[in-house]
Amino acid sequence: MSKETDRWIPLESNPEWAYAAGLNKSQAHFEDVYGLDDELLAMVTPGAKAVFLCFPCTETIDNKAKEEDAMIRETGQQPVDPTVLWMKQTIPNACGTMALIHALSNSDVTFIPESPLAKFIDECKGKTPLERSALLATTQLFASIHSSAATTGQTDVSKANMETNLHFTAFVRAPAASARETAEDVEWRLIELDGRREGPIDRGKCNDLLKDAAEYVRRFYVQHTNSVQLNMMALCPGPD
Repeated sequence: MSKETDRWIPLESNPEWAYAAGLNKSQAHFEDVYGLDDELLAMVTPGAKAVFLCFPCTETIDNKAKEEDAMIRETGQQPVDPTVLWMKQTIPNACGTMALIHALSNSDVTFIPESPLAKFIDECKGKTPLERSALLATTQLFASIHSSAATTGQTDVSKANMETNLHFTAFVRAPAASARETAEDVEWRLIELDGRREGPIDRGKCNDLLKDAAEYVRRFYVQHTNSVQLNMMALCPGPD
């Protein structure tokens, strides 16, 4: 577990972190998602590559997550494609960075050669989730980029607000695990990647990543909180 001195400043949904870490901004960009209705989802550039959700850590949501983790440990879940990269969050307040890494490493985006992200993702291959977390914790450049992005956000960041009850998770699409065993048409699955959980979680079939993620957010997160602190962002193709 990361030491208290390794606690990071809470990060807003700031895409500058991704660009500073190596995402090629001529190939992908971030857009706010203003609501879950079809009319508002239609405002987002088609072909979303990943979806980010910032949500409040309410007691109900936390308990539901713990119940689901226990059920998955006991009975399993729909197998997740083994190439999906996931890591356990061990650094306090790093959930924004974790969500970005989870989304970017599992999307068909282009990284600047030899950039921190390109090197990190390459080094993560063949490592366990905890080994990847240890690598993140010891990569000082990531902590520096995170701190810079956090302190240039819209919120004044100080020692007084190092504690936060907000958390980030990411949604991507991945081929069904069985797709590697058959030549039939690939079935795509909606995968949630949250570093606080026990691993990547299958959320069902995925025909349209943005719409399917929005529907899951509506059914689970919106249903279990009255907070206005739910915020969504999408990673979209093409330049900003």
